[in-house]
Amino acid sequence: MANPLINISNLKRDFQLGSETIYVLKGIDLQINKGEYVALMGPSGSGKSTLMNLLGCLDTATSGTYILNGKDVSQMHDDDLAEIRNKEIGFVFQTFNLLPRTTALDNVALPMIYAGHSKAERNERATEVLAQVNLADRMDHQPNQLSGGQRQRVAIARALVNKPSIILADEPTGNLDSKTSVEIMGLFNEIHNNGNTVILVTHEEDIAKYAHRIIRLRDGMIESDTPNPNHL
Repeated sequence: MANPLINISNLKRDFQLGSETIYVLKGIDLQINKGEYVALMGPSGSGKSTLMNLLGCLDTATSGTYILNGKDVSQMHDDDLAEIRNKEIGFVFQTFNLLPRTTALDNVALPMIYAGHSKAERNERATEVLAQVNLADRMDHQPNQLSGGQRQRVAIARALVNKPSIILADEPTGNLDSKTSVEIMGLFNEIHNNGNTVILVTHEEDIAKYAHRIIRLRDGMIESDTPNPNHL
């Protein structure tokens, strides 16, 4: 068995609220292999957002270990975490998080600036991924000239631009109507079929159905972790 892409053991995260300690994650053990398509589910307060922030290296655990692609990120400092985030993880958020006065092309190329690529390289790669998400004809448009679904496609292209190990999508259809949601989830299927590891955070069962494995959290623990035989 190859080493898992993500290997988490006894991961805990608690927060201080005045004199009180809030125990959000109470010891998570989790392995995700390269090329998997996983949905993280759970009610509000289950710890799924906190776990997503830890998986995405946006936050560090109180204790436990997190090995990502062979590197122990649980002990890293902010600068190293920022570098790992930029190289290893492509984020897609519910609110798109695009720069408003910037073209689709420049929004997509942005992570490559941090990675130190030349403008020619950035434009070439950004053009390539915009074509991959069927937006080749919209690359000069700004976000306010695009529909919600098109904005999310730009965000997905931006997530793909640095060829990350993982695409981490947080409620990616939360702001979209049902028809557009189906189109966006179809795009995630394509991305997964191209060999990307996809981790989807959602509270919607009909969105989780696209994943091949569903991990349910409750009260800071993994309640169940099962293959999804009926994935779409």
